[in-house]
Amino acid sequence: MQWIENSLGRKIPKEIDGRACKPFKGAFVDQGDEFMARRKISLTTAPGRINKIEKNWDALLDKLQLKSGMTVSFHHHLRNGDFIVNETMRRLAERGLKDLVVAPSALFPVHDSLVELIKTGVISHIEGSMNGRVGVACSKGLMKKTAVLRSHGGRYRAIQDGDLHIDVAFIAAPAADEFGNANGVLGKSACGPIGIALADSLYADKVVILTDGLIPFPCVPMSISGLNVDHVLVVDTIGDPEKIVSGTTQITRSPTQLLIAEMAAEFTEAAGIIREGFSFQAGAGGISLAFTKFLGDRIRQKGVKASFAVGGSTRISVELLNAGLVSYIMEGQSFDLEAVRSLRDNPRHVEIDPFISYCQHAKGCFAHMVDVAVLGATEIDLDFNVNVNTHSDGLLLHGIGGFADAAAGAGCTIITAPSFRKRIPIIKDRVTTVTAPGEVIDVIITERGVSINPRREDLIDRVRNSNLPLISLPQLMDEVYTITGKPDEPTFGDRPVALVEWRDGSIIDVVRQVLD
Repeated sequence: MQWIENSLGRKIPKEIDGRACKPFKGAFVDQGDEFMARRKISLTTAPGRINKIEKNWDALLDKLQLKSGMTVSFHHHLRNGDFIVNETMRRLAERGLKDLVVAPSALFPVHDSLVELIKTGVISHIEGSMNGRVGVACSKGLMKKTAVLRSHGGRYRAIQDGDLHIDVAFIAAPAADEFGNANGVLGKSACGPIGIALADSLYADKVVILTDGLIPFPCVPMSISGLNVDHVLVVDTIGDPEKIVSGTTQITRSPTQLLIAEMAAEFTEAAGIIREGFSFQAGAGGISLAFTKFLGDRIRQKGVKASFAVGGSTRISVELLNAGLVSYIMEGQSFDLEAVRSLRDNPRHVEIDPFISYCQHAKGCFAHMVDVAVLGATEIDLDFNVNVNTHSDGLLLHGIGGFADAAAGAGCTIITAPSFRKRIPIIKDRVTTVTAPGEVIDVIITERGVSINPRREDLIDRVRNSNLPLISLPQLMDEVYTITGKPDEPTFGDRPVALVEWRDGSIIDVVRQVLD
């Protein structure tokens, strides 16, 4: 295999699995193609009421003209409560299909049964975020081909640009009608937005809606338009919406993490970001949720109002909306059932999709209109490069989500994390995997202080006279190493098991096989 270096000095394959790899050249050195992907023209054959409902799974799968080597896609709005991925893949395996490319927006531990399908050759590889046993299987080199990791915006771009062609899209919908119009805010399995599947519906050769909430035509709002849907299958259940909530969507009770969140809110105010009409994004982790609460307190104290909050929403952000501290929530996914209900009932709580919110190959996106984004990380290095994919043991245990898109777009990107976890420091000379380059990361906040990227002299000047404890990353790393010692590095093989794409489709890093 021939290797080349990208602009971060990371070695990437020149070509892998027959695909030429574009080296990352910079966060905003766009390497996009000139045209979007094309798809076949669909025809309505005759006038009259159109009913796309299939009577059962076998009738549906018979019509899809399935064959080995196809790419099938799924969305992840039901998170760890999803039932559709496992059920669909089990049925495809029973039909003897092999070498399937699975292209989910994300996988969760509920999908651990896919490991057996990887081992038996039903699944060739994954093009999408993964964690749990599937992520470990990838890290250990069990996939036949190289996985591809993309952000939410990067995934939309890849489908739109033709880098990821989907043969059949299986879209779980809590509510749908006989024509295929569908949404995620009605029905017993309501989970919030399903807009992450929008690109799949627009560009896949065949589009299937799977629903446990068939309602009379028309199903409104139409998050997915029936104009793009070929088949509708009614199933007993698409999943458990209670499990869209996970440990990462609960506000932290840790005194250390609460201190970090409070410090992030204090920095936001000291830097002059909290002002009338500002906008923000915070992730779903415990620290980010606490930050959102503390931010709301400071908004109230200053007597201002945020114009919008973007990204996934929770009970905390809904409380800010209802209190009149935020004008709009622009939501791509719901992280708890309070957010689902608010999206359904409040016209100022608006569903958006990755094209609107994150796609770099659009005429602008909402991420670039955000004033501050507060996000988490597994590792940060002295160049401010951030890793959210792998742990210090090298295992692939996290997806990118909207991290890269939010980090690149926000006027100020703040990474919040404890200085070490289980005696493993988060600051390293060199991160295990680069998910986002240091040029888009502005501030690192741990319980030991605030580190500002030297590139952001404006932020340094604004907070210089504040009470915030400023510390450089080298100082922080040395301080933590006196407690933890320098961690051992994992043992990697030469084989790249996953490519990490930047938003424009270039390769920012690879995940290497972890050796036992």
